[in-house]
Amino acid sequence: MAHVQTSAGADRPHTFDEWKDSVPARIKSHQLWSSLFYQKALFLHDLCWFDCEPWLEDARGRSIVAQIIRRCGSISANIEEEYGRCFGRDYARFLSIAVASARETQGWYMRARHLMKAEVLQHRLELCDEIIAMLAPTIKTQR
Repeated sequence: MAHVQTSAGADRPHTFDEWKDSVPARIKSHQLWSSLFYQKALFLHDLCWFDCEPWLEDARGRSIVAQIIRRCGSISANIEEEYGRCFGRDYARFLSIAVASARETQGWYMRARHLMKAEVLQHRLELCDEIIAMLAPTIKTQR
């Protein structure tokens, strides 16, 4: 995947590796951090957070911000929801919701495409695809 990461300023991480370096040790020390799909979901949410800043200046963008932040945040939230408490079908259900949220996030990015650079949009869509592709085998195993 390309490393076009943020539309953010110089003080924000621009690559996945830079972003990982900025994550608090407390988060990295949790067993959940070992899941690359979880790391990518958190990364996507941070990118989305910064992507949304300039959209707030446009009435059309403002209507998208609440939806995309909610859906994007739901990806990692559903991965976290039952992690460690249950595995099997229940966990697979939450991971399936995370997949649905990733697909909806893609849809909201598509709706916002006129507010962002094409290469940034492409990166976000690819990152969603990557998360979905990583979750699919885990869902199958948990079922």
